[in-house]
Amino acid sequence: MTSDSGDAAEGSSAEQGGERRRITRSFYAVEGARPQAGYEQQGQQYGGAQGYSHQTGPSLGTGLGEQSSPSAGPGFGGPKPPSGGVGKRGGRGRKGGLLAVAGTAALVIVVAVGYLVLKPSSTGFVPTAGNPSGDAQQITNAFLQAWGSGNISKAASYTDDPSAATASLTRYQKDLNLQKLSGTAGTATGVAAPAAPKGGAKPTSGPAASSTLEHVSFKVNADVASPPGSARQLSGNWAYSSALTAYQAPGSDGWYIEWRPDVVAPNLTASQHLASVPVAPQVLSVTDAGGGQLQGYNDPGLTTISGLLAKKGPAGQGKAGLGVQIENAKNQEVPNSLATVVSAQDIGQLATTIDPKAEKAAKAAVAQKKQSAMVVIQPSSGKILAIANNSGQNDFALTAAVAPGSDFKIVTSAALFNNGFTTVNSPVACPKTYNVGGITIKNDKGESEPPSTPFSYDFAQSCNNAFTQWWSKLQSSSAQDKLAYTAKQYFGLNQPWDIGVAGQSAQYYTMKPNEPNSALAEEAFGQGSMQACPLAMASVAATVESGSFKQPVLVPGTKQISGTSSLPGHTKSQLWQAMRAVVTEGTAKAVGFGSDVYGKTGTADVTAGTQPNAWFVAFAPDKDVAVADVVLNSGYGSQSAAPEVKTLIDGY
Repeated sequence: MTSDSGDAAEGSSAEQGGERRRITRSFYAVEGARPQAGYEQQGQQYGGAQGYSHQTGPSLGTGLGEQSSPSAGPGFGGPKPPSGGVGKRGGRGRKGGLLAVAGTAALVIVVAVGYLVLKPSSTGFVPTAGNPSGDAQQITNAFLQAWGSGNISKAASYTDDPSAATASLTRYQKDLNLQKLSGTAGTATGVAAPAAPKGGAKPTSGPAASSTLEHVSFKVNADVASPPGSARQLSGNWAYSSALTAYQAPGSDGWYIEWRPDVVAPNLTASQHLASVPVAPQVLSVTDAGGGQLQGYNDPGLTTISGLLAKKGPAGQGKAGLGVQIENAKNQEVPNSLATVVSAQDIGQLATTIDPKAEKAAKAAVAQKKQSAMVVIQPSSGKILAIANNSGQNDFALTAAVAPGSDFKIVTSAALFNNGFTTVNSPVACPKTYNVGGITIKNDKGESEPPSTPFSYDFAQSCNNAFTQWWSKLQSSSAQDKLAYTAKQYFGLNQPWDIGVAGQSAQYYTMKPNEPNSALAEEAFGQGSMQACPLAMASVAATVESGSFKQPVLVPGTKQISGTSSLPGHTKSQLWQAMRAVVTEGTAKAVGFGSDVYGKTGTADVTAGTQPNAWFVAFAPDKDVAVADVVLNSGYGSQSAAPEVKTLIDGY
């Protein structure tokens, strides 16, 4: 039996093999820079779409200011600020989405008028200009005057669909938290009515029946405010251009505005609406702990993180701004629709916990083999010191979702020690095969250990059936089995972690609780349905080193989850003894680790015809460092992953 034979047994079974899966957690997908929306596209065709923009200039008003209010919510940097919004809404990035919110306000209008007093008609609006362009401008100004004065029903009566217009204008007022609105009609241009359908009769009503149609541009100045409950209450002027079609009803002196959703603002459809939203502050520079640019490492994981942090800084830093955007029926952002009203106060530099020395050593380590990924953690604090990948553009250090193999025996052993089922010195046999629920689990290469074998030696040789046989003890009649309970309660696994990236959480380890007999037996040696990435397994090693779980964080000040229990003293000391045996007499003996290194090899089975995924986790108390390394499709953990970890520890 070679020094790797026990490690090779990890996850092996003639009848069953874990299937390797790689699942990228979606929030790590880097979004490309969004172009500014084409807001000034003014069409001259009947029914053509227009565009809008956040315009600046004396004629439109540029006095954007912060509105103070005794009823405002807690300051942006106050204790436990909202997660970025109101109700079901969250804060958005500068080019992110908007939200519909409740709020009403009195409206005041200042309309530039240059027309006679107009006489409304029961059949529309009767203008007095005496020419189509002037008449169209008059009804447009009348519409704007009624809208701005808060008389929505009157404004809607000038359209050919008062019901739809009333609903749209009411929502505009509510979702923008409108304070004041003014508008002025611009030029009017005659347009031809659309042709009647081929072979069909010409319509007798509506714009298609009219011989006099005018396309009228107009400008709007809207004073909008933050959604109620926003961490920072702001108001500002949003100026934009829109357009409408006005027409004279056939056989009448009355005029109407053809109602379309994009009358209130360009590009709107019937299923969309406008809303005001907080605009998150951006980070101008994302660095390591020493001030070096994070993107400078050319690591796909760090580059992704840098991009995400640049879009949205951590809560409590910078100050949010105010924007207006288009949302769909589910109150979700329509891409590229955000117009900034009040600029956010950006964050100049954001330093992460990445340690330059550790990152350099990690990059040198993963350079040894393709498909390598590594995470380094400081056990005493939970700080992430290094993230390194040698997998093309893949960030497997944070996104891999593969079985951890025998590295998980650390957690299984903790459950056994905690519950008094065995000790590190107790004799535990490791039979060649073990049958559970009709499934036969075999050790690699026919390996076995006699009944007199100390459990620490079973652990060091990574003999699977020394662990599978405990499934009935680990099972529980309660709602949660002892293995899943230990993983969460002592190691913080199987729950979302927010490491400080754009305020988002991800689950870096998953395990189904209350698995049936054979599945629980497989999970005892790190196979079955469980999935993990190096970040999660580095945290397992860090927890053993320090004795208590400290959630990994990448941005200083990020709130770490709590509620876990410290490892009992006898469990911690026995895990240290077992992990030390791995490097002195077990599967990693030949690697040549130093005197203060404790580790565990892992080799996870994958689908037929592929190499196993190699794992190694370790901690070095004298350096206050814990590390996990995975090399996909590579073979045994002792041969592929362990040497990379040694390079890291020796270089740090």
